[in-house]
Amino acid sequence: MGTAELSEIAAAKDLQVAVAESLTAGLLASAIGSGAGAREWFRGGVVAYQTGVKNEVLGVDEHLDPCSPEVARQLAVGVRDLLRADLAVATTGVGGPEGDDGHPPGEVYLGWATADAVGHRKLELEGEPHEILAATVDAAVELLTSLAREISA
Repeated sequence: MGTAELSEIAAAKDLQVAVAESLTAGLLASAIGSGAGAREWFRGGVVAYQTGVKNEVLGVDEHLDPCSPEVARQLAVGVRDLLRADLAVATTGVGGPEGDDGHPPGEVYLGWATADAVGHRKLELEGEPHEILAATVDAAVELLTSLAREISA
């Protein structure tokens, strides 16, 4: 899925969108930033690859498993608040090729936050690291689009 529908909805509803990225290391922001009129609705993103950045910049609780629903949700809330967005999505997980800390490659969590709700979605992806990252970006754009549809104008 591309960003065309997200661009259309965000512009029509005057939504401000933000992202926090660990796993995707900027790929999601790049994809969203290429959307039509993104300078009007895309607030930006934070690449929080190291745990310290997650904690210090986005307020993620220390000692949490970085590959977890809790971290995904806290990343989304942190970037939503930091960038004053209406809607935020975050990516975290294991891209491979090896597993990490008991998590298999392809175990991915997308966190999301709006003004009214916070949640997460677990993905179990397969493939080479670049395929896992691409599938994560696609799923995150799809999630943002779905959430944007649900927000009242």
